[in-house]
Amino acid sequence: MKSEAVKKPHLLWFDLTRNQSTEELMLPFRATCHCLLDTPRAWANKHREPAPDMICMHFDCPDLSGLNLLQEIKFKSPSIPITMFTVQHSEELAVWAMRSRVWEYVVLPLSAAEISRYLSALEQLCILRSAAGNSNKTLPIEHGPALPDSIRLTTDHQKHNALHNVLQYIDQHYCESIDQKDLARRCSMTTFRFSRLFKEVNGLGFMDYVLGKRMESAKDLLDNSQMPITSIGYEVGFKDPSYFARAFKQYAGCTPSEYRQARRSDVPLSDDTLTQVIQSLARSAEG
Repeated sequence: MKSEAVKKPHLLWFDLTRNQSTEELMLPFRATCHCLLDTPRAWANKHREPAPDMICMHFDCPDLSGLNLLQEIKFKSPSIPITMFTVQHSEELAVWAMRSRVWEYVVLPLSAAEISRYLSALEQLCILRSAAGNSNKTLPIEHGPALPDSIRLTTDHQKHNALHNVLQYIDQHYCESIDQKDLARRCSMTTFRFSRLFKEVNGLGFMDYVLGKRMESAKDLLDNSQMPITSIGYEVGFKDPSYFARAFKQYAGCTPSEYRQARRSDVPLSDDTLTQVIQSLARSAEG
């Protein structure tokens, strides 16, 4: 039986992306490499033999936990080279990767020329490793470089960036019916995670935020227009005039008519805030 002149490299892939896109990234490599997609924990528990020729770690936006995981894998399996595939790129991140002794730092998306160059370098690496044979030497434990400041801030940046477009959408459509589930899908999140993250970033829950937008708009119309109060309620997104009046009183400390009269007669109002939670916020946001 005729053996292959050159053994296909064995690539072990870890998917650290939010949209689980590693399967797609692996496609150009399958023709010339054996590709296995696994999780770090499952692979460590199996400890398969033979060891892979390359560990490929796929990031979209590397965060603190992902980069710590890369260092941990490097320390536990120092003889296996690591390729870091990343969408987010900075000079500081590239320097960190090289200091962490990553074999290759690859910025996505990949061009055909870049794939060809990588495969050629990988083939040469496998030939050299095969020629060197297995070594029983234990490599000294290394301490990886400190994570760059830009990566330490990545998690917070991701939170704000994920909600940036959503906040713009709310600002433009708060007078309409807004479905929180739909906004969560826009961010590729579950409704629960979206709700928790929204409050963490903005200091207000989703319903409170939408209600605040509607109430501020209602105040502006009460101050600067002759529109009937009922029409103002409809204009800012309420379908029930009586509910609009109740919600406004809880928000501003007075009814819409009292607010308009006081503003026009320059009578100061109490400084009520959103610290009092309006119990029927769900109906308001859906109305």
